[in-house]
Amino acid sequence: GRMWVYTVGFTVLPHVGGFLGWFLNRKEIPEWYEKLKKPSWCPSRRVFPVAWTMLYTGMGYASYLVWNDLGGCGSKAIVPLGLYGAQLVLNWAWPPLFFGARNLNMALIDVLLLDGLAVGTLCSWYRINRVAALLLLPYLGWLAMATCLTIRIWRDNPEHK
Repeated sequence: GRMWVYTVGFTVLPHVGGFLGWFLNRKEIPEWYEKLKKPSWCPSRRVFPVAWTMLYTGMGYASYLVWNDLGGCGSKAIVPLGLYGAQLVLNWAWPPLFFGARNLNMALIDVLLLDGLAVGTLCSWYRINRVAALLLLPYLGWLAMATCLTIRIWRDNPEHK
């Protein structure tokens, strides 16, 4: 009967940091981000909240599936949920580094480490719950684009490094 509470909690959790990152840095977007040189393939600002809502929902629900299949937060969950938690922290750290601190070097390091942890999360989850692993694929695709975008902004705006 209480499983829906866990389902909702795990699904909502990623949104918390994502919302805080947006809320704390929202003024930097028109004041600073819009002035940066960006590639022609950079998504519109309107795409980001829609994309992140879907991605956070998918990864949050996937984390619930893994947690549930492992029977909670026991010793078997340390690596798969630890990788997930670590990548989530790096995910949440990117907006304050990029927008808040305007530190393109740290944002680039963050996203590259995030990529490795996200791939590690997917690989560890694949053995536990294939649906959970598949739910991470859109996130990894978006991270690939976000990484390329971060690299291009880092490269094309040397005065902001």
